[in-house]
Amino acid sequence: MLDADVAIVGAGAAGLSLAHRLSHGAPGTRRLSVLLVEAPPGPLRPPRRTWCFWERGRGRYDAAVTATWQRLRVHTPGGRAVEDDIAPLRYKMIRSDDFEGLIAHDLAQSEQVRRIEATAETLEGVPGGAQVLVRTADGRPLTVRARWVFDSRPLGSLPAARTTLLQHFHGWFVRADRPVFDLGTVDLMDFRTPQPSRGLSFGYVLPTGDRQALVEYTEFSPEVLSAQGYDAALRHYTEDVLGLTGLEVVSTETGVIPMTDAPFARQTAPSVFRIGAAGGATRPSTGYTFAAVQRQTRAVAGALAAGRRPLP
Repeated sequence: MLDADVAIVGAGAAGLSLAHRLSHGAPGTRRLSVLLVEAPPGPLRPPRRTWCFWERGRGRYDAAVTATWQRLRVHTPGGRAVEDDIAPLRYKMIRSDDFEGLIAHDLAQSEQVRRIEATAETLEGVPGGAQVLVRTADGRPLTVRARWVFDSRPLGSLPAARTTLLQHFHGWFVRADRPVFDLGTVDLMDFRTPQPSRGLSFGYVLPTGDRQALVEYTEFSPEVLSAQGYDAALRHYTEDVLGLTGLEVVSTETGVIPMTDAPFARQTAPSVFRIGAAGGATRPSTGYTFAAVQRQTRAVAGALAAGRRPLP
């Protein structure tokens, strides 16, 4: 059996962010022992992804940020461009691999945080806290006991709601053989894409150099597309709308974000809480999650440091 003050199940953005905050502790408070349960390599690991968010000035994770911008542009369906400066904010892009690498480096220096690779099988409240039954990568069962447990794993199904759409997207990290991208400006929403019969679509361009960018096609609609459908939409957007040909696709990313007005349970037992998207951190009108995860985990860490019940 492993014991800790805090157990965090799942090592995506929310789990890593909370572990990182707790690894530093607050001056003058008791340092909490933390156990981070991370799924072994395989389908339960979060896929590689890119997060974007707005932030004023320097941020906690700037060392892992790929690029930042201060000008945003939107294209109307008719082709009119609306562009403006968002100072004092900056729009920041961070890739999950870089974020995980930065957190891993810091956690390796911490005496408070232990990491184990294991699959959580059951999670239940017990007197004085909660316990998680896990299975290690070599198949060995193990019990984790903690005063507080934070579960960041994706939900198996969404709660009942009046409205549920899917924000689904496919992106290409591309390289051009000549300077074609405006490094200072993000095309945040480009509605010159063909619109689906239900919902809406747009393209966007996040330039990381004058020859490199992430170009994505996004839909808010009831159903995802096939792989061929996304590729066709991206070819149309890059070639017919943006007028770019001969781009080399270096890597890709795909994702589905539920857009729902469902209420998400933040607490499932007296000492068990959900964090991240499972705890309602995804903004239902836009799908942005990373900044809300930071607010949520900062509040949880503050509550724990103050000895309060850490309801996210």
